[in-house]
Amino acid sequence: MAAWLANKPDSTSNPLVVVISGPSGVGKDVMIDRMIESGRLGFHFTITNTTRDPRPGEKDGVNHFFVDVDDFVNLIAADDLLEWAQVYGNYYGVPKQQVCDALDAGKHVIIRVDVQGAKRISEIIPGALLIFIIPPSLDVLKKHLKNRGVDSEAEMTKRLVAANEEISQASLFDFTVTNEEGHLDKTVDSVVEIIESESHAIPPRDVSF
Repeated sequence: MAAWLANKPDSTSNPLVVVISGPSGVGKDVMIDRMIESGRLGFHFTITNTTRDPRPGEKDGVNHFFVDVDDFVNLIAADDLLEWAQVYGNYYGVPKQQVCDALDAGKHVIIRVDVQGAKRISEIIPGALLIFIIPPSLDVLKKHLKNRGVDSEAEMTKRLVAANEEISQASLFDFTVTNEEGHLDKTVDSVVEIIESESHAIPPRDVSF
């Protein structure tokens, strides 16, 4: 039995590992930022490592830990990552110790990964709660990608093709939530309601690994 299970505060709510996934441009980052801004108690938002460059407004140690490839390879070699992958030419990884520490403190762990990463985490932690965020349409998704201003036309086309493939795999997730345009708070509320409901499930989800 994992150490956090013995130390978990006595409560009817069980800490969960929550995987948030969805196609590029669907608004996962904005949604999670809104969750953080709302000061949700009992949530730990995992800060992932990545080798990609920061986007405008992103800060190291807040949005991601921005590292070079050599440092990332060292993290893999040291077995410090719960899960890692190469996505669009860049590496992303979930720090294992962050997850352990948050669960030990009785907090829900929120992990933002792509569909590949969600599959791998579900294999490592079968009781992880998988939530897939979808756009109301591909036209809305394309608009979001354009608004980023960082993707070429060829890159955008590649991401839209990937989005179609990822959306076709939504059934692999426990829940699907549509991020309706202009209704971000509603999306956040839906995700939080799912987490709170599942944290009281009997029997509880097994998040040991």
